[in-house]
Amino acid sequence: MHQVASIFHAISLPRIDFHDDLGNHTRCLPLLLLWHIFFWWVATAMAETKFQKLGRRSPSEYSLEVEDCCMFGNVISWHPLKLTICWLVLLILLTISYSSKEPDVEGEALIDFLKVLNDSKSQISDWNYNLVSPCFSWSHITCRNGNVISLSLGSKGFSGTLSPSITKLKFLVSLELQDNNLSGVLPDYLASMAQLQNLNLANNNFSGSIPTTWGQLPSLKHLVLRGNHLSGTIPDSIANITGLTELDLSSNDLSGRIPVQLFSILSFNFTGTRLTCDPGMEQPCVSRPPLPVSTRKSKLGVVVTSASCGAFLLLSLGAMFAYLHHYVHKLKHDVFVDVAGEDDRKISFSQLRRFSLRELQLATENFSESNMIGQGGFGKVYKGVLSDNTKVAVKRLTDYNSPGGEAAFQREVQLISVAVHRNLLQLIGFCTTSSERILVYPFMQNLSVAYRLRELKPGEKGLDWPTRKRVAFGAAHGLEYLHEHCNPKIIHRDLKAANILLDDDFEAVLGDFGLAKLVDTKLTHVTTQVRGTMGHIAPEYLHTGKSSEKTDVFGYGITLLELVTGQRAVDLSRLDEEENVLLLDHII
Repeated sequence: MHQVASIFHAISLPRIDFHDDLGNHTRCLPLLLLWHIFFWWVATAMAETKFQKLGRRSPSEYSLEVEDCCMFGNVISWHPLKLTICWLVLLILLTISYSSKEPDVEGEALIDFLKVLNDSKSQISDWNYNLVSPCFSWSHITCRNGNVISLSLGSKGFSGTLSPSITKLKFLVSLELQDNNLSGVLPDYLASMAQLQNLNLANNNFSGSIPTTWGQLPSLKHLVLRGNHLSGTIPDSIANITGLTELDLSSNDLSGRIPVQLFSILSFNFTGTRLTCDPGMEQPCVSRPPLPVSTRKSKLGVVVTSASCGAFLLLSLGAMFAYLHHYVHKLKHDVFVDVAGEDDRKISFSQLRRFSLRELQLATENFSESNMIGQGGFGKVYKGVLSDNTKVAVKRLTDYNSPGGEAAFQREVQLISVAVHRNLLQLIGFCTTSSERILVYPFMQNLSVAYRLRELKPGEKGLDWPTRKRVAFGAAHGLEYLHEHCNPKIIHRDLKAANILLDDDFEAVLGDFGLAKLVDTKLTHVTTQVRGTMGHIAPEYLHTGKSSEKTDVFGYGITLLELVTGQRAVDLSRLDEEENVLLLDHII
């Protein structure tokens, strides 16, 4: 017995004072027990070995009493089965200790944040409040050193608002909520998130102005607010964020001057807004794409490796780089790029698609008159359904003669496709053959202003006065973008109620603008064949064939009269009662 005790004393088991800071925490008790039993287990193993060599009974057959070595000074029986049971009990105690600690602050904040986001589609199902830390198994979360640093919840169908609980994530670096249906105003409290570097709220329904307090985000590098309903001006404080490298405010209703400091940002985008820049600025005013990532180091590595491989390898690399340079240079000047696996599909920088004539024939039932939904000065419009069940509006142009043939037509289509604004109808694609010129647009379920004013079917919704006012402003914004922000500027030449479409929210979307001739910014007018709809054509354009921005202003005025009176610009039915068939003459 004495020999066994001497072995246990030789282990020099550390003594722990329960009056120190560590001992004051109840949750550390299982760890302390585990610490002591570990030393007891080592001592037992050593004693087992020693007694086996001596041919005597092992300590497991003894009931050992050791003073000053046990935490509680109790008698411990070290039978192997009891030792195993002790280990299992300790593991259970450890689990209980860590699962029953006070709720994790970041976990609570995330649960509260998710509730306000309104996850009606249950896209996030593994955020479990009973799990202590979100860093263990929660999806869409990235952690570092046990703290949440990234939250990626894009394209989840959320329809709620932002919760102040997000500010409890003190170490959050990236917050991505793009492509949802979130609404409300942009909150001031995000300014307290000192570590935030990336904030992406693109393509939601946020309204109001950009908070001035966001200029207090010292670490912010990427701010993307594209495709919302933001209004007002850009706060000067945003321009004072020294580390900002990307700013995308496109497709919003922002107005006013762009702070000059923002033009020093590596990547910015203000297209689709009413923002203006100071006259005489040499920098691009609308957008600047991100700069390509530097490859200086990789090129240096190639040079060093090539030098060791001899002159032949150098010549081979030179030929390869020359070919790649020629290929890239060719792509820069070629508007359309082949899509892999489809010889007849082409795509542009704005994802413009080239359709085959057969596709559009099938979509419109061979341009059936039963599918015709409109007709104007440039051709007929048909409703169509593509093979993936996407509804489209197919405009079949008539008498379209481009001096440069198909290549010139494609260049004009490309210029049209980059005119992106919330109040302009975005082109999806086109089709061109030796005898056809066809444009493809998204189908607007609420059709046009003309339809809602005069062609309603029983039970359908008309236009109340607030909606008419919103339509008037939306059309004006779209027209202003064509005149002031497109380079070269675009003259519509056929502005009328039938060409103002209505989206799902009854917002005005200007159509048919892409069919006008493009005017060089140095010119004040362009002389072309007179196109348009009688009653909407400005007198000077009709007489001289010269169109300018004033031509569109006249058409806009007639459209306002249509909105107010609900009547047509030309109504031949009036001939039975009066001589004036023009709405303008009738009003005057």
